[in-house]
Amino acid sequence: MLTPKQIVDQLNRYIVGQDDAKKHVAIALRNRYRRSRLSPELREEITPKNIIMMGPTGVGKTEIARRLAKLVEAPFVKVEATKFTEVGYVGRDVDSMVRDLVEASVRLCKQNEYDRVRMMAEAAAEQRLVDLITADPTAKQSKAVNIFGLLIPHNPDDHAEPQLTEEEKLSKKQKREMTLESLRKGELEDRIVTVEVTESGKGSDAMVAMGIDLDLNEMFGGMMPKKKKQRKVPVSEARRILIAEESDKLIDMDEVIDRAIQRAEQDGIIFIDEIDKIAAAGNVSGVDVSREGVQRDILPIVEGSTVTTKYGPVKTDYMLFIAAGAFHVSKVSDLIPELQGRFPIRVKLDALTVEDYERILTQPENAVTKQYEALLMADNVRLSFDEGAKRAIAEAAFRANETSENIGARRLHTIIENLLEDISYNATGEHPLIDVVINKDYVESHLKLASSSEDLNKYIV
Repeated sequence: MLTPKQIVDQLNRYIVGQDDAKKHVAIALRNRYRRSRLSPELREEITPKNIIMMGPTGVGKTEIARRLAKLVEAPFVKVEATKFTEVGYVGRDVDSMVRDLVEASVRLCKQNEYDRVRMMAEAAAEQRLVDLITADPTAKQSKAVNIFGLLIPHNPDDHAEPQLTEEEKLSKKQKREMTLESLRKGELEDRIVTVEVTESGKGSDAMVAMGIDLDLNEMFGGMMPKKKKQRKVPVSEARRILIAEESDKLIDMDEVIDRAIQRAEQDGIIFIDEIDKIAAAGNVSGVDVSREGVQRDILPIVEGSTVTTKYGPVKTDYMLFIAAGAFHVSKVSDLIPELQGRFPIRVKLDALTVEDYERILTQPENAVTKQYEALLMADNVRLSFDEGAKRAIAEAAFRANETSENIGARRLHTIIENLLEDISYNATGEHPLIDVVINKDYVESHLKLASSSEDLNKYIV
């Protein structure tokens, strides 16, 4: 398990600044490891210290929580407090955040099991592909079984396959070996084969829109037969379908679900965004009453309760809750006192400076400049930004956020999209490799054109 300093170092690879917030989430994560080493009696008494982050949009609140969960492969879900409604109203209930977390945990555990059995699944899928490719197209397909025919005695030899001679067996074996060799060389990837797949049940969009997470198809799935259909797909697609089917045969879903529920309960992280939007500032009346109702519904989830999911009951006592909001209009003290008490750690994230924007363009492993350089390299354009260009972009982002709506680091995407619009449009990949260097003059000239067009838009009705 990583130490708090190591966790912060890992977060620094993707997030610039906000050292205080990184330190608090690193301690919270390390405390989970410390708790796991205690005796069972003492372990039950220690609950996570939930965190509330305060800061403008685009400064890294969500990214810190998401990277933290990814770092330790913990089940993670992000929800928006404004999407929930008080019990008795049409909309999503607060319990759905726990159900979403369990779903995320099941996907995580299922993927781990898939990785574990992948080699066996690939070998089995390969043999099934050989069967599909070498199948005799003139052979009759098996007839559908009549359930009434099961009650009537019949001769089993009626449907028996004809016996092959030794020469036919040898020919079939050689054909399979040649097909398998061609398959492994990748020579048959575009060949069309017919695969029988099981139709997946689709839930009702209307019920999901009303906040009802029940899937009627799954409720009756055990009693109703699964529908199957024939699909004509290339070998490359058939391989993916068959590997998934073989993987499902090799894993024990009951064990996966048990492990997923345990991971959700002990390691789950729920990020509640825009919690400031349900804080009632001043007099409580009208819509503020509903906001306070949502807070009171969230309270038992954060305090620790048992939520019923389709996989079974799930306890929320040891889940880590990280709430976040800009708190421009309201304050943390505007939340109901009981909810405030459940978020003992409060962290204020700073607004980004010009230097922060400049570091965001260069330091992180997923820096936006590196992303665009990789994208355009796919079309034979070797893009690069010199230091003057990065400084000019950073200053422009800071200035735009100060004079208009502050959207934080997301402003950089807007600016760079405007800068590279012509280059991206004209890059076709059919030309030889071209070197393009973005300098300070290029940035200033293009941003001047963009700002002048925005000024003209003010006078257009």
